[in-house]
Amino acid sequence: MDKHSDSINTARNRREFLKDSSKMAALVGGVACFGAFGGQMFGADSKTQDSKKDSKTQSSNAKDSKITESNHAITLNNGLSMPLVGLGTYDLRDSACVQAMQDALSVGYRLFDTAQMYANESEVGKGLKRGLKAQNIARERIFVTTKLSNNMTYAECKKEIDVRLKKLDLGYIDLLLLHREFENSKDMWRAMQEAHKAGKVRSLGLSNFSQSAFLDFIKTCEIKPVVNQLETHVFFQRREYQGVLEAHGVRLQAWSPFSKGKNDFFNNEVLLKIGKKHNKSAAQVGLNYLVSRGVSVIPKTSKIERMRENLNIFDFTLDKSDIDSIAKLDTGKSSFGWFNA
Repeated sequence: MDKHSDSINTARNRREFLKDSSKMAALVGGVACFGAFGGQMFGADSKTQDSKKDSKTQSSNAKDSKITESNHAITLNNGLSMPLVGLGTYDLRDSACVQAMQDALSVGYRLFDTAQMYANESEVGKGLKRGLKAQNIARERIFVTTKLSNNMTYAECKKEIDVRLKKLDLGYIDLLLLHREFENSKDMWRAMQEAHKAGKVRSLGLSNFSQSAFLDFIKTCEIKPVVNQLETHVFFQRREYQGVLEAHGVRLQAWSPFSKGKNDFFNNEVLLKIGKKHNKSAAQVGLNYLVSRGVSVIPKTSKIERMRENLNIFDFTLDKSDIDSIAKLDTGKSSFGWFNA
């Protein structure tokens, strides 16, 4: 397929994803899931974060911050280790995306999140391969997630998994997600399970599955999902749903952990006050609150200074008064008009 045809198919696939997601929202009684917000939602945190002039400078050891399996990762229900902090890649494109992957590796990132809908898997893979080679890091030291973003038949899904593998060109996929609830989710999962058994994919998971859909879905799974990736941040904390997931051995992973700056996240008085006490930014406090609950986070940024900031969250501990204050920020509602799964 030539580059022009590939671009047309990518645009078509994204339109299908957004259109179908809008239908799903109507079915569950919510407002448009993706249609109303489209490209503004997934992982679109750090355009806002990047635009904020943070008066705090990073500590001198931030450049050396490294995620290690021993102290900054969670163990999934299949025994694999996944870093608590990763890099979201939505809206990263072309050479900027390739460079961002190399920068992220250089400051210590080991978890990377992309998707069929993001149309950047090739760039993510290219940047990671360059970075791994230049920095002498083994492929096995990183954890790469991608997602299937369209409703597909079993046969179509089998083919699309191979497309994802080819685009990333990293040998295998560490975690493959269903990007949302689909009409053919169970047939697609069957194809995903076969890819897992063939060694193409190491772990399987879900994204944007409501609690009722999740509980129904796992009844028929031969291979249990390891995560459900959901909008999660201080204004939509998901504590109850996290308990349900963990009761079934499934971990919660947060997309948009900064709420895309909505509710004036980066200037929130509670977060700033707590940050001042710990010499941290509002962003770092918000991330620490989630990872201290065992929630993996994938904030997006292309700025290396923000990458460092988002990793530099493991050297302080929120006390009970901090946690109680942040808990009161929870609205129990999506910041994006998303139906409240």
